[in-house]
Amino acid sequence: MSDAKSSEKPGAVMAGVTQVVNWIDARMPLVETYEYHMSRYWAPKNFNMWYLFGVLSMVVLVNQLLTGIWLTMSYVPAGDKAFASVEYIMRDVEFGWLLRYLHSSGASAFFIVVYLHMFRGMMYGSYRKPRELIWLFGMAIFLVLMAEGFMGYLLPWGNMSYWGAQVIVSLVGAIPVVGADMMEWVRGDFLMSEITLNRFFALHVVALPIMLIMLVFLHIVALHHVGSNNPDGIDVKKHKDENGKPLDSIAFHPYYTIGHDLPAIVLFLIVFCSVVFFAPEMGGYFLEPPNFEQANPLKTPEHIAPVWYYTPFYAMLRAATYPLFGMDAKFWGFVVMVGAIALPAVLPWLDRSPVKSIRYKGAISKGMLAMFIVSFFLLGWLGTQAASPFYTLLAQVGTAGYFAYFVLMPWYTRVEKTKPVPERVPA
Repeated sequence: MSDAKSSEKPGAVMAGVTQVVNWIDARMPLVETYEYHMSRYWAPKNFNMWYLFGVLSMVVLVNQLLTGIWLTMSYVPAGDKAFASVEYIMRDVEFGWLLRYLHSSGASAFFIVVYLHMFRGMMYGSYRKPRELIWLFGMAIFLVLMAEGFMGYLLPWGNMSYWGAQVIVSLVGAIPVVGADMMEWVRGDFLMSEITLNRFFALHVVALPIMLIMLVFLHIVALHHVGSNNPDGIDVKKHKDENGKPLDSIAFHPYYTIGHDLPAIVLFLIVFCSVVFFAPEMGGYFLEPPNFEQANPLKTPEHIAPVWYYTPFYAMLRAATYPLFGMDAKFWGFVVMVGAIALPAVLPWLDRSPVKSIRYKGAISKGMLAMFIVSFFLLGWLGTQAASPFYTLLAQVGTAGYFAYFVLMPWYTRVEKTKPVPERVPA
């Protein structure tokens, strides 16, 4: 008798769950939404490892939001208390050190996976029609993420944070006519002060995360509307069976969620936690030694440099050393830096190649992409080094290589010889 009752319990539970789901589904499209974005979202069957970094970005975003919420419970955004509150979190809050390192290492992890995600899009032509809007939403996410990282970088109120923010904010002053007023408006004061810290804190924990979540939502909705690209750049929707399912696709869930993404998430978390527990400072690249000193307007660090994920653009800023058209070099450095950040947004209209994927593009495109990668890494390294005439020359060469990839793209993608693209995804 007891066995019969126990066998009835799972059935009763499932019936209850079904009733709840049906009740919700009658009032909002729960099942329809699940099918549209998961079980009946047909993804190309030839995804490779480069298609993991989108979901890893989501994992890091969740980590940043959760750890950020807990950190704000003990952080004090005041000029005389901010640094001490971070020390209090590290020393006295239970597992506060873990939350702080998860958040600080998570910032670097966020940029690593986002840079790789963007590179995959560039490599396989994921910005091409009909995915231009997906790319633009992605670029907006990147810009907001850079602002979010910059605002958060000041909050520990360490000496490198203070002087790094001072240098970057002062660039606004190079804008003709309105620069000085804009610089004062951004800071809220004549110098970096407590009011600057307060407004950066408000933007970092409220305004920018809301914008980031909204843009991620729009990015995913736009992606699932037109469908995912694939390493071959083939439109899988051209060939469908009698039920309307693309022949070269499989259901996103469970095939990719369980068999593709979940193992990658586990491996990523192992590596990420290894960094958090054993090398959270990463040799001074994730957390710089001067940031373990409280902000001091009277003590300049030996070498002022932003955190590593901004250094390619910082090196381009320093590469501008010549005044032009009556404007000083600082203004042109600001223009170059902003242009380098914004230029990838117009990729959908620069690429004139008849094919999408780098697999079928010509030797010129492959060579230019290789040059772009080398230039980006070179600039990233140069941004961490103290300025010298030789390093400045290297930065100018790297900047030229970076911009050449984009500026010359309409020419070399049109004239080069490409390979024929298969009609179907290769088996």
